[in-house]
Amino acid sequence: MKKLITLCFLSTILSCQKKEAIATHQFVKDEHSFSKPNDAVVKHLDLDIKVDFESQSISGKATWTIDNTSKGKEIIFDENTLNITKVTLGDEEKETKFSLGDELEFHGKPLNIQIEPNTTKVNIYYNTTKDAVALQWLKPEQTADKKKPFLFSQGQSIWSRTWIPCQDSPSIRFTYNAKVTVPKDLMAVMSATNSHQKNDTGIYTFKQDKAIPSYLMAIAVGDLQFKSIDNRTGVYAEPSQIDKARWEFAELGKMVQVAEKLYGPYRWGRYDVLVLPPSFPYGGMENPNLTFLTPGVLAGDRSLTSLLAHELGHSWSGNLVTNATWDDIWLNEGFTTYVEHRIGEAVFGVNEAKMQDVFSRKVLNQNIEEYGKTNPDTRLKVNTAGRNPDDGLSDIPYEKGYAFLQTIEAAVGREKMDAFLKDYFNAHAFQSITTEDFVKYFKENLLKNDDPLANKIKLDEWIYQPGIPSNIIVPISKDFNTIDSIQATWRKTSIKGLSNIIKSTNEKQYFIDHLPEDITSKEMTDLDTEFHFSDKGNFVIKRQWFVIAIKHQYQPAYSAIEAFMIATSRTGSLQTLYKEMVKTPQGKLWAKSIFEKAKSGYHLTTVQSVAGILK
Repeated sequence: MKKLITLCFLSTILSCQKKEAIATHQFVKDEHSFSKPNDAVVKHLDLDIKVDFESQSISGKATWTIDNTSKGKEIIFDENTLNITKVTLGDEEKETKFSLGDELEFHGKPLNIQIEPNTTKVNIYYNTTKDAVALQWLKPEQTADKKKPFLFSQGQSIWSRTWIPCQDSPSIRFTYNAKVTVPKDLMAVMSATNSHQKNDTGIYTFKQDKAIPSYLMAIAVGDLQFKSIDNRTGVYAEPSQIDKARWEFAELGKMVQVAEKLYGPYRWGRYDVLVLPPSFPYGGMENPNLTFLTPGVLAGDRSLTSLLAHELGHSWSGNLVTNATWDDIWLNEGFTTYVEHRIGEAVFGVNEAKMQDVFSRKVLNQNIEEYGKTNPDTRLKVNTAGRNPDDGLSDIPYEKGYAFLQTIEAAVGREKMDAFLKDYFNAHAFQSITTEDFVKYFKENLLKNDDPLANKIKLDEWIYQPGIPSNIIVPISKDFNTIDSIQATWRKTSIKGLSNIIKSTNEKQYFIDHLPEDITSKEMTDLDTEFHFSDKGNFVIKRQWFVIAIKHQYQPAYSAIEAFMIATSRTGSLQTLYKEMVKTPQGKLWAKSIFEKAKSGYHLTTVQSVAGILK
């Protein structure tokens, strides 16, 4: 009896401690959300919407299950350019008062809703407007097949609030169900479980039973087909693209297996890919269950599918363990870039990985030089308060974050690093954390008061100081050393036959990037004749070649450059080309001319970015 009483007593203490821990949990302050989740927070969304291409709007009801932890009389949502028509409470739909607060640039307005202490459900009736940044409505001629319209969303970073009233912070996670009504000749897909076939009703239902932040809410509607790759991976695309996409992504199932072996089980069920029309502004977006991907990856030779490794990696770093604020974005992108390189090495080989490392470091150095080595935006932990959080999404969190994790791996060894990362993902699964949370976990579970190791890694210097730390690893590629030798001799020998030696995308890119500064138009013509960079290169090769062509005013490529810049909306690549153009008065006029022709097909975020360059 004495043991039983003791156990009961201990059980009571532990139970009280657990309740106290739950009660005292605090959400981190997010400068980019009006919501106050410590007072009242969303837990689940039931979404019932209709997609209307004629009016280019989404309308319907967002029913939020909430936890009114403070038992207060108000819950605050984020909204931006939405038209809120009515708000009710509970299943009985009791109408309640709501108001919109003052507008803040980039952020929209707070949606203040009156609730009762026992309220558990809030129903928001609304429709989107044509100013919704997250929604890209495409006319048939803007799609691959040019037959039917298309819609896709892009929520990161704070744009989900332009198509759903939500608590739009990466620190706030929720599950969701959705019912979406679309034209009967189109198909809807979301960042959730998806149908694999178009139906004849135009009504599609979805379920996401894993808690995600709002920026990972995603929808696409179009003339889509699906083809499986293996039992849990597949691809959606327009009919003319579906077979190309399935062939291009044949290694997808293998990539998932490699990632699982490294970092633990894939926890999201299926992993499918949606190939979007060219106006998608990024290479890819890691929406759970359904990565959105640029059609620029469809090179016809599987040379660009390493991008898939990055988006897949987000299934662990980003979607499973998420940055709590946009100041912590390196926790998403730096970790994912490291995971991407590890997957790529396992699938494509060590030599390819070494080449990618060289490119990675070059991009980092270029970004640091552009920003300035003392610029606070070159830190891993940034401060985006009072700004558009997209301002913090340069290549620095990707490449400096990757270089930091490489530094840790070199200090502790790969075996220990892999074990640490697997434990890290498990310990924080389906949580949103800050940089400080990571630092605490890192010190407790890897450093363990080992001062020599800490001095070797220089954690604070990497995370909180600008520029590049002195202990950064300088990668070396033997394949690129061979290209260097070719660069030193080809002007004296002959260009003819070089395409039989320089074959892979990585080798061609490196060759282009290291062409001599004083290259002549005749030499560029000869290289273009030998390699067909302008007309047959894949997306990456064309982009790099066109930078050189713009810089050296290589006019034979001008029509190809213009066609390329009109056909894509990938913001980063377009920024690179437009920035090179505006360096000369004649180039700036040309850039403005292309922009006027192209902007109707660009995503709004791309338009805003390019417009800033052309000022």
